[in-house]
Amino acid sequence: MIKHILLAYDGSAPADDAFVVALDLARQYHATLDVLAVAQPPDIAADVETEAWLEASTRDLRRMLKKLETHAHQANLSARFHVKVGHPAEQILLFAEAIAIDHIVIGHRGKNVLKRWLVGSVSSRVIDHATCSVTVVR
Repeated sequence: MIKHILLAYDGSAPADDAFVVALDLARQYHATLDVLAVAQPPDIAADVETEAWLEASTRDLRRMLKKLETHAHQANLSARFHVKVGHPAEQILLFAEAIAIDHIVIGHRGKNVLKRWLVGSVSSRVIDHATCSVTVVR
């Protein structure tokens, strides 16, 4: 039984599709829905640049989540929205464990085979390390 769903959201088209699936699951199972967006620091940058970038990224993510909040409200579903900073897969997994999530919904970004092999994908890492069920939406 699904009681607590986590949607990992990055603003992409697959994440929008995953949001629809997460809303449907929450409605169907009368589950609690948490939505998490993660601001990822750039790989190489000066401290000042990184801080400014993270502030802007966090602000943009909060604005995107506000739109989702409106949709959830219109669907008569209660949802909580969160923004974290760090590596997306790591933050998703830590968050899921911290609040006892039993199902994660995440969009698939569709990286090409070479890029997935070199750097991996967030959805693959979440699938590999999650302690709960994961639905990947394409």
